[in-house]
Parts: sequence; structure tokens; C-alpha cells
Amino acid sequence: MQPAAGDAGTALGAALHLASEHGDQITPMAGADLGRSFGNAEIERTLRRADVAFEQPDDLAAEVADALADDKVVAWFQDDAEFGPRALGNRSLLAHPGRADNIERLNDVKGREQFRPIAPMVRADRADELFGRGPVPSPHMLFVHDVAPSWQEHIPAVTHVDGTARIQTVDAEDQPLLTDMLTAFEKRTGLPAVVNTSLNTAGRPMVDDPRDALECFGSAPIDVLAIGPYLVMRA
Repeated sequence: MQPAAGDAGTALGAALHLASEHGDQITPMAGADLGRSFGNAEIERTLRRADVAFEQPDDLAAEVADALADDKVVAWFQDDAEFGPRALGNRSLLAHPGRADNIERLNDVKGREQFRPIAPMVRADRADELFGRGPVPSPHMLFVHDVAPSWQEHIPAVTHVDGTARIQTVDAEDQPLLTDMLTAFEKRTGLPAVVNTSLNTAGRPMVDDPRDALECFGSAPIDVLAIGPYLVMRA
């Protein structure tokens, strides 16, 4: 199932059906990262033009894991922009899943209603331990899974009131940097998952380019921006 399925997908389905009838070979989408990407030099120029302090850590994944373990909200901007309504690890807001009040906190950051849930991203090789009933892998955050009873108290920020969560699994081959961050976060906290919600605020589209990322970071109570190989910290 492609990650932006919905009523508007009817047109896509019709186009695929006709293409198949006319002999085109139809294959599944390899991923949702179909948008623009930006090189390190372009990102650095944007940061310098904005006159913000930034650093290039030796181990970005470990630095972000430390920030999340300290209960900071991290804007994560990496690789290609994603197609569809879900944040899948390229344009994401990340937070600690073990803090129940991070639901309210992230909805405040995004300026949206407090009933909105937030979701977990988890390493694909750990998903079966934390989540049952539902397909794994689930890289596009499309399905609701049961949260294992033994884990519900450990990840309350992403566990719905009925004991479920809409998960995104992260594969090491497809998203190595994100996997490294999740691994480092687990070493620090014992939790193999983090909160993942879209990098935008209410009424605005998903962040696309580096300038969008800086505007979002500057206008919302976000603590850290991880953009390409660089870190921007809230003063």
C-alpha cells in the first residue's frame, strides 16, 4: 500500500490500471522519499546566511540520542523530502516516548488540538517485541498495532488509550543514520523507539527545504535542529 492512500489515490489507481493494460510493468514503490534533497554545502550556506550558530559533530546520531534522552524536542531534517502525510524519518519532530506529557508538549509545539496522537518509530528488528497484531515491517506508518502490555508503561507518549500505536519501522539498510540514532537512544534509555511526528506547525505544509526548517525551528519551541550533518541548538 502506498503511503498517501486516500480518496485522492483513485486517480493514481486509475493511471496504474491503464498503464498496466497498455503493457507497462508496474512495480511497488521502493519508498516515500520522492522529494527534493539538499547537499551539505547548500545547507551550510543557508545556515551561514541565517547567521545562526551551528556545529558539525563527529557522531550526529549519538548527539541527537543524547538530546532526546535529556527530553529535548529535536527537528530532524535529512535526505529526500517524503511523499504523503506521514513523517517517516526525513522531515520529523522527535521526542522521548517515555514521557507521557510529551503528547501535550508536541501538540503545543505544533499548535494543534490536544486530542491528536503521536506515533513511535522503532527499529524493524525490535518491532515484534514491542508491538503485536499488525504487519511488520511497516515503514509507512499506515497500520495500528497492539502495544505489548509489558511495554505500555514504558512508552506512554505513543500508546493510545486503547493500548495501540500506529508504528513506523526503521530498516538499517534503508535508513542507516536513523537506525544509528535509535540504537544510541536505546543504549541511553533502554527504549528502542522514539516519538516521531511531522516537521511542521498547524496550517503549514511539511518542511521541505533548509530555509523551511530554520523558520520552523525559529518559530516553535524546538530545542535542537539536526539538519544534514549539522546541529543547531536553542540558545
